Amino acid sequence: MELSIRDKIDQLEAALMHYSEELDLVVGDSEMFPLKHTFVDGLYIREMEIKKDHFAIGKLQKREHLWMLLKGHLTITTIDGTQDYIGPCYIKSEGGIKRAVYANEDSIFVNIYPNPDNEQDLDKIENTWIAKNYLEYEEYKQLKE
Repeated sequence: MELSIRDKIDQLEAALMHYSEELDLVVGDSEMFPLKHTFVDGLYIREMEIKKDHFAIGKLQKREHLWMLLKGHLTITTIDGTQDYIGPCYIKSEGGIKRAVYANEDSIFVNIYPNPDNEQDLDKIENTWIAKNYLEYEEYKQLKE
């Protein structure tokens, strides 16, 4: 039985985590690539700089949102396949997306989320936008429907 892209990304994450120190792998928030949080009326913006030749595994997004590559060159694999992005550019991302990212150049990656309540508690924001795993995402999707 052939694995789905989603399963392959999960396997890649697990394999990379095994060698995280040697590969300078980043999964989610990291001291190596700290997140910059910006709040604007009705928006939450999360920015991360990714150094050249480093990997990052993104978090599983629950909802559609915009992301931008302000500068740099990234190769990104999602359930939709693998694509190269050269900044500046912006992309609409659907819910259920988790990204495996490789930085071909020093890059600045930004997620932009609606924040109608102007929430600034990062744990609450993350609970709104991020699923801990695919089971949680599927449960969220069923509740939404």
